[in-house]
Amino acid sequence: MTVRIYVRASTKDQDAKRALSELISFSKSYEDDHAEYVENYSGTKLDRPALTKLLVDANQDDILLVESVDRLSRLSQDDFAILKQRIKDKGLRLVVADLPTTHTINVGMSGEILNVVNNMLIDLLATMAKLDNDKRRERIKQGLARSGYKPSGKKPNIAKHKRILELDSQNTMTKDEIAKAVGVGVATVYRVLKES
Repeated sequence: MTVRIYVRASTKDQDAKRALSELISFSKSYEDDHAEYVENYSGTKLDRPALTKLLVDANQDDILLVESVDRLSRLSQDDFAILKQRIKDKGLRLVVADLPTTHTINVGMSGEILNVVNNMLIDLLATMAKLDNDKRRERIKQGLARSGYKPSGKKPNIAKHKRILELDSQNTMTKDEIAKAVGVGVATVYRVLKES
């Protein structure tokens, strides 16, 4: 059995390893053998590189250890259902450090009841994490709107646009060749030519 420790932060500016040493110490109560999966990736995305690697590496009866449910998921209910099924299919036992009811192996009738309670708590915490994320995004959007900020999008690279027009006027290169020469996608070449 291996304890597979998953830690995540949403952006590269955040320290994904913040809780790692505590989780490593916590994992020793289960098994000395552990593996670390660290990433800076949004919890709103179902397919994340480190989480995917963890699921590929995992074996039956391994433990998936996370600090809290929101480090594992800020997914929609449908996507969280998919993730839970992937975890179940691999035979992983989910242990959430800040949810003590997940710390023990539950056997017998009382264990079955506790498993049902754990699943409900995990679902509830995942839903709350998603709602918290949605509310935070809405507050940011409202704050930006009140401040008068209006996103203008990416500004066109005038020099590249001129170069596209220049190369196209020579009639010696295909659109793909122009795109490669200028360092843009072929769709940009077509768009610039259409707008000129």
